[in-house]
Amino acid sequence: MAFLADALGRIKPSATIAVTNKARELKAAGRDVIGLGAGEPDFDTPDNIKEAAIRAIRDGKTKYTAVDGIPELKAAIARKFARENGLTYEPSQITVGTGGKQVLFNALMATLNPGDEVIMPAPYWVSYPEMVALFGGVPVPIETSVATGYKLTPAALEAAITAKTKWVIFNSPSNPSGAAYTRQELKALTDVLMRHPHVWVMSDDMYEHLVYDGFEFTTPAQVEPGLYDRTLTVNGVSKAYAMTGWRIGYGAGPAQLIKAMGTIQSQSTSNPTSISQYAAVEALDGPQDFIPRNAALFKARRDLVVSMLNQASGIECPKPEGAFYVYPSCAGTIGKTSAGGRRIDSDEDFVTALLEEEGVAVVQGSAFGLAPHFRISYATSTEALEEACRRIQRFCGGLR
Repeated sequence: MAFLADALGRIKPSATIAVTNKARELKAAGRDVIGLGAGEPDFDTPDNIKEAAIRAIRDGKTKYTAVDGIPELKAAIARKFARENGLTYEPSQITVGTGGKQVLFNALMATLNPGDEVIMPAPYWVSYPEMVALFGGVPVPIETSVATGYKLTPAALEAAITAKTKWVIFNSPSNPSGAAYTRQELKALTDVLMRHPHVWVMSDDMYEHLVYDGFEFTTPAQVEPGLYDRTLTVNGVSKAYAMTGWRIGYGAGPAQLIKAMGTIQSQSTSNPTSISQYAAVEALDGPQDFIPRNAALFKARRDLVVSMLNQASGIECPKPEGAFYVYPSCAGTIGKTSAGGRRIDSDEDFVTALLEEEGVAVVQGSAFGLAPHFRISYATSTEALEEACRRIQRFCGGLR
């Protein structure tokens, strides 16, 4: 349609949202569907956080706020960074957006010129390359593998950096793979970046608190203080605090960048919801004891899903360090035909046939830049996961 902007031709709709919508439609039509596409905790938001929101409403805190966050929330975010990451930020170095996605979007919009390159390990979160492309930048995916635990190696990072590289995006623990970098692994990567002072770091730490087996989370600016002045550290309350619908994300970095991001937000959405901001203050400052309890439940689900998927014919599923996703390879199913007569020539064929024949909704790996794989979110009940994995085993067992 000639009326639409050329930039729309550079991007695709979100594959994860598309899968979730398809599962909802099939359920509404009466199909028995188990949706494993959404990256959303099934736990409820804790009561103390809800009460803070109700209190904010009753106290009349329902007006416009400062564009990029109320002072109380910026102060709570600064305390969080100091307490958990050993990082010190002033209010002028902190921004609050409508979810972590807006913070990333604002940063890329504020910094990318046509032709600027942005490095990202693949598999990557579906929105990274689309946002880069929207602003005329060039996504530079670096493929990882099961053999490296889906982690970027220092040599691969070094080889990908050019004079046009503007950002490297880190996401640890990763959506979609769940891979998380140890302090030693991160230091090896930050050592590379110290040799390239024109390259900035965007660290997406959204799954920081969802790590397992005694894993110690670290973030780039913490591991390498020399990167502090060219790192944007992004986080939010969605995953750890089960607040996806509240839409609060935040970032911290150099004041000049934060100011530019605030300018963009002032001309787009303006402030995030006032009530959600007051709830987020309570989330960050209030009791944190439910987080390890939730993480223990996620770990048990991870172990169940990894075990059951590795018993499915043609599937190889590594055990991730964090987040609430697994990213199995379905390479062993390619070239076969399903019991329903569909030929499996790609991971997209695999997930389509799995949905149609067994009613299990997962997301194809090609959407995350690394095929043939698929992503499962195990942020749902143990009963649903067991049944879904049984159906996947049955589906794979029926391939010929």
